[in-house]
Amino acid sequence: MKPQYEPVIDQHDTWLAVNPVQGCPKDCSYCYLKDLGLTLAKPAELATPADTLTQLLASRYYHPRLILALYTCTDALATPRTRAHLIALLDVLGDSPVRNPVCLITKCAVTDDVVACIRRNQAKGLRVIVYLSYSGLGPDIERGIDHGALKDNFPRLHAADIPVIHYWRPALPQNSTSAVIESVMDLASRYARCSVAVGTKVKPTAKDQITALWPQLADPALDPQAADSVWPRTTWDWLRDRPRRYDTHPVYQTNCCALAYVLGEPDHGGIWNSPTCLNANHCPPEQRNRCAAPVPSQQPVTPAQISERLRVIGLTDLPHSYDRRTRTLVLSDPVPLRDQHNLAQVLRISVRAPQAPGERYWSGRLAGGTPLIVDAS
Repeated sequence: MKPQYEPVIDQHDTWLAVNPVQGCPKDCSYCYLKDLGLTLAKPAELATPADTLTQLLASRYYHPRLILALYTCTDALATPRTRAHLIALLDVLGDSPVRNPVCLITKCAVTDDVVACIRRNQAKGLRVIVYLSYSGLGPDIERGIDHGALKDNFPRLHAADIPVIHYWRPALPQNSTSAVIESVMDLASRYARCSVAVGTKVKPTAKDQITALWPQLADPALDPQAADSVWPRTTWDWLRDRPRRYDTHPVYQTNCCALAYVLGEPDHGGIWNSPTCLNANHCPPEQRNRCAAPVPSQQPVTPAQISERLRVIGLTDLPHSYDRRTRTLVLSDPVPLRDQHNLAQVLRISVRAPQAPGERYWSGRLAGGTPLIVDAS
């Protein structure tokens, strides 16, 4: 299959994705890159580190308050060439005026040269957070992953004082037993600042891909693509009733909340006091207080600010309405999800719009989706 490359700078639902290298030599069965022809692929350099910075600052989506996620269309630690690109890009960012928080997501070994690079750029004021994607799945599903090296990352990064978020995804029947869950959490709760458990996301083009792993989702009575996330009942119940030994380890179902916690900031994703906040996220009291404190003094969003952001992202004169009470912007015409996400993150409001034709990404919570909990067959 011919690779279908994503934009080098693109807006996702939690962060601004920075993808100067795309294509991953690994072959995780659930990977959202699979239908793009970007798994079992030689990583392709689409922009040098210097060009990446130029494109970032010139992007219509860039804003200083957004979080950057690097290399979401590959694993930058998978090959020596991609690691060298990562090191050079972090150095370019560290020497630039950019001070957006930076996330790096990996399943591969974080080598000594990468650790040293992160540390020197931390000293320059660049905030770098490493997401370690570890969910207890085996090499039959995560083909090409050295799980021993992945697990060794946790104590190494902790010892180097590099913030780690444990990325616990996807939730599948294969990793839904208490034994598997607790082996994962025993490690993560010792070394990671928190965990993010996001279930399984099913984008519009990936129904066949996910049902090959989870045949029960082929049931016509289920609609996994309309859900915010899909969960085996056993995993969902474990999270609700988790053993008390994990009480001091925060577990979130929303990346924005985990990032706010690690960065020591209030949530800006509109999660505070929502059902997800109150019923799904295991969040420490000090973070809940941090999120609640700004609400009474939250600055209103003006019609001029909305119109200006619409202009910046190329949606001038788009019909819209805004509810000041709920801080919700309603767009009358179909708008790509990347535009909706950018408006929501920059203006710190909720956004609703009809789905654009041909949308390839999951709309989930943005469109009002709720979790789908699947009982064992």
